Amino acid sequence: MARLVDMHKKWLKAPKYRKAYEALEGEFVLAAAVIDARNRAGLTQKELARKMRTTQPAVARLESGRTRPSLRTLERLAEATGSRLLISFEPFASTERFTARRSRSRNNFKG
Repeated sequence: MARLVDMHKKWLKAPKYRKAYEALEGEFVLAAAVIDARNRAGLTQKELARKMRTTQPAVARLESGRTRPSLRTLERLAEATGSRLLISFEPFASTERFTARRSRSRNNFKG
């Protein structure tokens, strides 16, 4: 049986898959950071949920990347895991900036 990691590497060679994956990069990075914070704190999803005063399914949604958490939720997560929340802005590489600007222009103009 093929491992998911191996399949992902193979799929990344397909332009449509790569484009869709890259469009979700922010969500994947945030989800991974949530999982890392919980693991560093040695907490289960249920334990983290209790410390955040939420439910285990809510924590699972955060870790899946299917939801965009509020700043307040991220602050509660940081406090519950003994972490410090840092938010930063990084400049695009020149090709990324062109692609993002072009995408925004198309999305804002409805002919």
